[in-house]
Amino acid sequence: MTRILIADDHLIIRQGLRLILETEDGLELVGEAADGAEALRLCADLHPEVVLMDLRMPGMDGITAIEKLRQTQPEIAVVILTTFNEDDLMLRGLRAGARGFLLKDTDRGALFAAIRAAARGETLLNPEVMTRLLAKVGPRASATDAFNLTQREKEVLAAVARGERSKEIAVKLSITERTVKAHLASIYQKFGVDSRAGAIAVAAQKGLLS
Repeated sequence: MTRILIADDHLIIRQGLRLILETEDGLELVGEAADGAEALRLCADLHPEVVLMDLRMPGMDGITAIEKLRQTQPEIAVVILTTFNEDDLMLRGLRAGARGFLLKDTDRGALFAAIRAAARGETLLNPEVMTRLLAKVGPRASATDAFNLTQREKEVLAAVARGERSKEIAVKLSITERTVKAHLASIYQKFGVDSRAGAIAVAAQKGLLS
């Protein structure tokens, strides 16, 4: 049973998600929060495996809550609930430690699949949204040089941004999966992040992907 907590200041969003989640076996909604501070309190008490987190909330916003959760309960997978007009906030949320994002108008099947993937520790990056984000930024050589990425690290980063798994990247680049993970670890260190989602957020914000 995957335990889920919803954090969104809109009652109708919480009610809608609750009704949807109640129809699916193996998923249990354990709590609802209307702001980031309440989400943190409930997480400490209820220990959910996945939090569906809105970013725009009164009081403590979602990004601050994500940052604090990463410090206190890093085992909890946070999935951002976002809309098409929150690109900058979404990237900040990913950089803060969210596992990925879901559009609020996503269908039931995608919602269930995303929750289960997050609980397994996978990164959730909607290809359609990522394509739009990357189209807004162009490569900046100075930014690339500042991070001192090797050519292979750039190739791995680009593949990750396309949503490819380590095994797929290894085959495409004719290297071992262990080497792919080593490159990812180096990228994380240079970017100051600890996840694929965080690395892609930094790369998108700095214009390292095209």
